[in-house]
Amino acid sequence: MKNEKEHHRHTHSHSHHQTGSEKNILFAFVLNLVFAIIEAAGGIWTNSIAILSDALHDFGDALSLGVAWVFQKKSKKQPDHRFSFGYARFSLLGALISSFVLVAGSALILSKTIPRLFQPEHVQPKGMLIFAVLGILVNGVAIIRLNKGTSINEKVVSWHLLEDALGWVAVLVASIVLMFWDIPWIDPVLSLMITGYVLFGVFRNLKEIFIVFLQGIPDSVDAVEIEKQLTDEIDTATFHHIHLWSLDGEKTMMSLHMNVSNDLSAENIIKVKQKVASIAEGLGIHHLTIQVDFMSENCQDREDKK
Repeated sequence: MKNEKEHHRHTHSHSHHQTGSEKNILFAFVLNLVFAIIEAAGGIWTNSIAILSDALHDFGDALSLGVAWVFQKKSKKQPDHRFSFGYARFSLLGALISSFVLVAGSALILSKTIPRLFQPEHVQPKGMLIFAVLGILVNGVAIIRLNKGTSINEKVVSWHLLEDALGWVAVLVASIVLMFWDIPWIDPVLSLMITGYVLFGVFRNLKEIFIVFLQGIPDSVDAVEIEKQLTDEIDTATFHHIHLWSLDGEKTMMSLHMNVSNDLSAENIIKVKQKVASIAEGLGIHHLTIQVDFMSENCQDREDKK
């Protein structure tokens, strides 16, 4: 029988609430899209660039939610001949698209906001107040429905919704101020603050997204500590060429080379592999690949490490 060179371990966790998650995302998508349309009309009516900037932000949120919903369904697909690791990374792609849309939208808003700093226009504070209350309620409901998400895609969407809620709190305060004092420049300043906060969150999420795409080691694991744990708990093998990366920001993958003596029996090799798999599972690693090398073999990776 051909000697086994690689061992693949998959641990899949299928949430029983997956259908509920899809419904929550769809609910938030419809809610944000409808409100964004109403909000855009309200921004034109009140002549508020702050409300218009938040309307564009809400359109970005709606797009994020729509993409998240589509890719949530697509991510259920099993691995095939085209995507051997499955479709989980599609949710990450959705987060990337949503982030770029928000960057483009923020640039457009800034191009409209900056001129108003030098030529402020009067707004309707009572209309701003009404939309601020509606905005806080709508985004609050959406946040409650989505605050249990764990994927990067859901984090991006949740961040957008939280930004919206905070932005509407600022609009609420500004509208009250404008009812008593005639300071129209507060509207474009508020728009700049909202847009700046949006960009801060987007770039922070983009950093995390690119780390995953570039196969950086996830923050949740430490390659040095893993190698130390393997060495401390297993004395019949040595390990090198340990690679760690994330599939989608949630699922951690690991591959490694395991060196064993030439006379180690197949039964003992299996036991060592099972021990490695148990350690990996305890560290939250979803997919493990082990290559077994005998000491008499010329493993180029081991030679390169010397």
